[in-house]
Amino acid sequence: MGPTAYDRFWSHFIWTIVWTAVCVGLHFFLGLGLALLLNQKMRGRTLYRLILVLPWAVPTFVTVFGWRFMLADEGVINAALDWLHLPTPAWLEDTFWQRFSAIMVNTWCGVPFMMISLLGGLQSIDASLYEASEMDGANAWQRFRHVTLPGLRAVSSTVVLLGIIWTFNQFAVIFLLFGNTAPDAQILVTWAYQLGFGQQPRDFAQSAAYGILLLAILIVFTSFYRRWLNRNEQQLAN
Repeated sequence: MGPTAYDRFWSHFIWTIVWTAVCVGLHFFLGLGLALLLNQKMRGRTLYRLILVLPWAVPTFVTVFGWRFMLADEGVINAALDWLHLPTPAWLEDTFWQRFSAIMVNTWCGVPFMMISLLGGLQSIDASLYEASEMDGANAWQRFRHVTLPGLRAVSSTVVLLGIIWTFNQFAVIFLLFGNTAPDAQILVTWAYQLGFGQQPRDFAQSAAYGILLLAILIVFTSFYRRWLNRNEQQLAN
């Protein structure tokens, strides 16, 4: 006996939450690391910025199809792993590796946006704050903790919220990478599409219910998130 619609919903819901949390976490921390690196004075900094922003500039469908070609059983990645005498996973067939691949591709697509946003935030921090903290004897970690992170608070809160909304509704990566061949790797938005348009008979009622549920989840989350941010800002102001 196959899983019921109720079981399917909770399976996709939990995976969507995990997918969103992991992807946004990777987007933020990798983007912050790259932004800190690119904010340093170095030779060829403009070229590095151009190269690192390319994954964001390339249309998503081109990026995903490129990754799908590389992740195929006879693709470039498995060929390289085989040459190194390492295991060659079934990236597009096995459930665990399907989910791993989806997170990897979405991270590739999303990090440049976070990097550019955080880099702009870093450049808006007054350099005199760093000079003053350095004169007071603060080390690099203390300057990062007490100057950089507070200076990025406004930018970080906004880009994290946008990242969560964008990732929670990330239809293109999952759909273009797997189509309807990975039922256990589908997130809520792609599963809603599969119910309404990707199967026979079409279940428009469930598909519409998923759509309304997605909207409600994001509205509630955004409301609580903004309220939490406002409370923290008031506490800092006091």
